[in-house]
Amino acid sequence: MIGITDIEAAAERIAGHVVRTPTLPSPGLAGLLGVPVTVKLELLQRTGSFKARGAAAKLLSLGEAERAAGVVAVSGGNHGIAVAVMAAALDVKATVVMPRSAPARAVEIAEEAGASVRLTDGMGSAFSLVNTLRDEGLTLVHPFDDPVVIAGQGTVGLEFAQDADEVTDVLVSVGGGGLISGVATALRALRPRVRIWGVETEGAEAMAEALKAGGPVPVEVSSISTTLSAPAVAPLTYEHVAALVREVLVVPDREAVRGCLELAEHAKVWTEPAAGCLLPAARRVVERVGPDVRLGLVVCGGNASAADMASWAERFGLR
Repeated sequence: MIGITDIEAAAERIAGHVVRTPTLPSPGLAGLLGVPVTVKLELLQRTGSFKARGAAAKLLSLGEAERAAGVVAVSGGNHGIAVAVMAAALDVKATVVMPRSAPARAVEIAEEAGASVRLTDGMGSAFSLVNTLRDEGLTLVHPFDDPVVIAGQGTVGLEFAQDADEVTDVLVSVGGGGLISGVATALRALRPRVRIWGVETEGAEAMAEALKAGGPVPVEVSSISTTLSAPAVAPLTYEHVAALVREVLVVPDREAVRGCLELAEHAKVWTEPAAGCLLPAARRVVERVGPDVRLGLVVCGGNASAADMASWAERFGLR
């Protein structure tokens, strides 16, 4: 498991390459949920999500031979965007493998950044192709199964601990578990009394299933939240979550989309379902902890198009 010194080292490495995103109280969400709410706005990060941090940390750690070989990444959207954009900025050739279910805009951004994009029928086959390309000589930038990437994502928690007012409970979205592993490590070191909750959507609950099974297990991916859709978590991220996180809550896709609409209306931010899922989970935390709770929400990304949101709202009968 990584430690706070790894995260502090990552913060020094990526400074100047990523944005120190705002950590702010949200009066609108406080009014909606009935308790104080602080938001960490990672959707304002370069590439529209926290993923730029881990990608930058990994790319900056590579040796000359690894850089020269070029890098490969697998992604449901945001990690691919981050690797493509950060690799271009650092003059490294990148290949990004995505499932065909990935947002069209994510594919477009990765291609515009100069990456070679390979599409597969699903996340399972995407991971398989990446392993093949790695074996052929490309340098793997894994979205979560890498301590350097996790330390990079952990800089979100480092900044939150430094910038936020007092909070009792922090909610973090979970895909493969890199973000929550890093954030939980930072918060446990710097704010040890804070409870950390993970949030997944139904059809993308790889970490919740791993916790039930006592270790990583494959899951059938069906959620609309493609950026949370890892086919399994890694032993590395499982260990962090099992040790540091209070619980992983699972919410329906419909409620995640409703959360996006509520974040737009009450917090004035445009998010994707991977962030929208935080609001229904936050309501559960308030019910469990009680009225003295002070919430922190890591708003992880905003890479959803207006067309995507309109389609999801219509699908689930949300207005």
